[in-house]
Amino acid sequence: MPGASIESRVSAVVDAWLAWLPRWSPSLARARARVCRKCLGSPVIAAAGLGDAPHQVQHALVSRIHAIVDADVAAFTASELPLLDAELDRNEAERRASRPYRPEEGLDHEFEGLGIDPEPVPGEPYLFTLAGLAEAEAAPVPSAQKPPLDEESKARLRHEISLADDRAAQVGQAACLALVDHRGRIAAAVHEVVAPQIEALMSDLGMGLDAPDAGSGDRLH
Repeated sequence: MPGASIESRVSAVVDAWLAWLPRWSPSLARARARVCRKCLGSPVIAAAGLGDAPHQVQHALVSRIHAIVDADVAAFTASELPLLDAELDRNEAERRASRPYRPEEGLDHEFEGLGIDPEPVPGEPYLFTLAGLAEAEAAPVPSAQKPPLDEESKARLRHEISLADDRAAQVGQAACLALVDHRGRIAAAVHEVVAPQIEALMSDLGMGLDAPDAGSGDRLH
């Protein structure tokens, strides 16, 4: 089971998210043609009570909680699942060798998984994109000739993958339970920082709408 420190890790993550939140504004939002797989249906959003918040506000917290789960599972795999750990190390080495330039990695949590380039505009092609540059740097790397796993090793690997999945589910559930305890300060921060900006944006949009023609009512009679 996940260690007792999950509560302190979640508390630290919420602290970091609260420190970031004042830097958010509606102007940072970017139209997306695809749904965010990380946030769609995420139990983290429900646990935090962020169902009505803008996506980037949700995403910044979801990504931070995911990082807790990923770090815990990686440590568990390295210490307890040797066969899976070796397979992951080999696959990661091959992945990095095949595409050394990876602009989508190492981003701040609020930008992880959102796409590194803006959505294309029909009829207005970009001179270049970061994704295109990354693909241009890609090169096929011959895989090292490794003996195939025997049936016993395959069964062990499947078992270790199952254990890693169980660990991820346990840590994720524990993180969500810990997150519920922070709902009060999360809600207070959204009320103080996010809500006024949304209200101001809606007010500006309302003022920008054309007022009805004052004389149009007379023409109805």
